[in-house]
Amino acid sequence: MSYLPPAASQPQYRAQGDDRTIAVLTHLSGLVGALISVGWLGFVGPLVVWLVYKDRNPFLRATSAGSFNFNLSMWLLNVAAWVCLFTVILIPVAIVLWAVAAVLLIVCHVLAVVRANRGEVYRYPLQLPVLQ
Repeated sequence: MSYLPPAASQPQYRAQGDDRTIAVLTHLSGLVGALISVGWLGFVGPLVVWLVYKDRNPFLRATSAGSFNFNLSMWLLNVAAWVCLFTVILIPVAIVLWAVAAVLLIVCHVLAVVRANRGEVYRYPLQLPVLQ
């Protein structure tokens, strides 16, 4: 008989009322902002939600912080791609970085929107923990 240790405890949040709608809009604002600004302003929408709701609601705080951290990581990936582009010899690396950022941005935000609609906090991969 095998024994499996309990999973690492992660805080459980309860989404109430319009919290799920605001969480969905938080994730969508990151995606739309990044797509409209070609990867430069995706972190603005989640940052605004974090500033407004950080002290009022732990679910929205965790959701907006995760979205901001992920979008900031994608912004840094975009900056790295531009640096590679300007070195001329690393143009293929820049193209790969942009493709990876685009796929991650779309896939992760769609997964986050689905989870937020269920009232769950989505843990983004590759995020720098700037906001908590």
